[in-house]
Amino acid sequence: EQCGWPSVLFSFDRRIENLSLSQLGPMLFSATALVSGLNVGPRAGTITMQTKTVTPLPASVKPGVVTGEALWDLLQHAKENKYAIPAVNVVSSCSISSCLEAAAKYGGPMIVQFSRGGGQFIAGKTADNADDAACIAGSVAGALHVRQVAELYGVPVILHTDHCQRSWLPWFDGLMDANEKYFKANGEPLFSSHMLDLSEEPLEENVGTCKEYLQRMAKCNILLEMELGVTGGEEDGVDNTDIDSSRLYTQPEEVWEVYQQLSSVPNGRFTVAAAFGNVHGVYAPGNVKLDPKILRNSQEYISQQLGLGAGAKPCSFVFHGGSGSDINDIKEAISYGVIKMNIDTDTQWAFWDGVREYEAKYHDYLQGQIGNPEGETKPNKKYYDPRMALRSGEEAMAKRLCEAAEDLNCIDVLNWSK
Repeated sequence: EQCGWPSVLFSFDRRIENLSLSQLGPMLFSATALVSGLNVGPRAGTITMQTKTVTPLPASVKPGVVTGEALWDLLQHAKENKYAIPAVNVVSSCSISSCLEAAAKYGGPMIVQFSRGGGQFIAGKTADNADDAACIAGSVAGALHVRQVAELYGVPVILHTDHCQRSWLPWFDGLMDANEKYFKANGEPLFSSHMLDLSEEPLEENVGTCKEYLQRMAKCNILLEMELGVTGGEEDGVDNTDIDSSRLYTQPEEVWEVYQQLSSVPNGRFTVAAAFGNVHGVYAPGNVKLDPKILRNSQEYISQQLGLGAGAKPCSFVFHGGSGSDINDIKEAISYGVIKMNIDTDTQWAFWDGVREYEAKYHDYLQGQIGNPEGETKPNKKYYDPRMALRSGEEAMAKRLCEAAEDLNCIDVLNWSK
C-alpha cells in the first residue's frame, strides 16, 4: 500500500531473486532494531475489553499463521459467533508489529495482508521490479517475517494478499510459485489466502478466471477471495473514483453464480467481496451509501437454491472499504455473514498521527544532534533514534485497531479448545 508513513523497512540483499525461501527467512529484520540500548516500551499494554460468550475455537486453530482447514474453521467460527476479523495492508515490520500487538491486546485473530505496491515497498523502491520481481520478493519476504514472529503473540494470524487485477497476474503467479515451493517443503502454503479482483470484467470472465486459479490454489490448501461489483474510491493504484454508482451494488443472482462455480472445485475454499456500496478511503458523512441488505438477500437467494432453512448463511462475505464506515452498517453486515473487514486508510492515518504527535512533543529535541532546552551541549540521540518515533506510530496504530476490533465484535473471541 503506497503511503507516506516514515518507516525504516526490511533490508534485503539486492540479489534477493536468487535466494531460496529458506535463505530469505533469516535475512528479515527491522532496520529500526539496528540501534541498541534504548528502552522503547513493551509491545503490549493493558486495555479494558467487554466480555461475551463465544464457542470454543476449533482444535485445529493454533497461535501463529493458520492455513487450510484451520483457516476455514476459524472463518466459520467467526460467522457462527458473529464477529469479523480486521484485515490490514502492511508496508513494514512496524505495521506488522502494530497488527500483532493489537490482536494480542483485543484477544482475537488478525489478517495481515500485502498489496502489490506494499510488497514492492518492502523490497525497496529502487529494487529491480522487472516482471514484478520486487513486488513478489517483498510480499514473500514480508510473509516469512510474519511466520517467524506471529506465534510469539499468541493469536491466530491469516496471511493474505489484497486486490489483484488481470494486469497484475504476474505478481499473483509469482506468489503461487512461492506457495507451491513452501508447500512442498512444509506441507502447507506460505500464504493463507489471496484475492483476485476481476470485478471490472464481465461476470463470466471474472468467475471463469477465478475458478481456474482456485483449481490451482486448492491443491495446496489456499483460500481464494474474489470480488463482485466494484469497490469505489482509490487504493494502491486501483482508481474507481469515477465509476458508475450502479456498479457499486451486487445482485444476488451474481453471488449465486459465483457460489455455484467455485463450489464445484474439489477442496476449493473461497470468500466473496460482494459490493454493497463500499468505497475505499474516508469521506464526509452522507457521501457513502452502504446497503448491507444486499448481503442478506444474497444469503437468502443461495439458501433457496440449495434448499437450506431460514437463517442459513452459506456464503462467507468480505467487507471492503471499512475505514470511516458507520458502526450500524458494520454490525448489520456482520449479521449477514461478513467475516473479514478491510481497514487501511484509518490505520495509515493512525500510524502517521502517532509519529506526528511524537515530533510535536519532542520538537525542540529534534532540531539538531546537539543542543536542546536542557543545554547547548546536550545530545539528542535518544530522541531522534528512529525507533522512538516509529514506536509512537506503532502504538497509535495498535490503538486504532483495538477500536476496530470492538466495532467488529472481535474482542476476547479466543476461547481456545481444551
